[in-house]
Amino acid sequence: MPETHPDAVRNALPQLTQFDFHSHLADTRGVALVAFSRAGCGSCRHLHRVFDELRRSCPEWHLYEVDVEREPGLVNEFEVFHLPGVFLFHDGEFHCPLVAEANTAAIVGAVTAALQQPAEEAP
Repeated sequence: MPETHPDAVRNALPQLTQFDFHSHLADTRGVALVAFSRAGCGSCRHLHRVFDELRRSCPEWHLYEVDVEREPGLVNEFEVFHLPGVFLFHDGEFHCPLVAEANTAAIVGAVTAALQQPAEEAP
């Protein structure tokens, strides 16, 4: 089970760490979005609010967070240069980085479009 810390309680996103990231996502069926973020990032806080809306509009989706300050190895692995960074996984496999405006409709549209394309190679 993903780790929970005070920031996770605030934003209610399960936290993934280098120790459980790959195994947890491998066991996740359907759509999983992973946001790489940090506590002091204004854009990240906005994305958390959008993820709260996604949780209500797409309850079958799995939404997770990686704290970039705690998990530099995952940041390097996924080559995260800008925050927040969002990655799409589907049926336990990496699918692609997700590029979309940070609003519910844009993210749903981007996920739908991405799933119509072949999966990309994992970083």
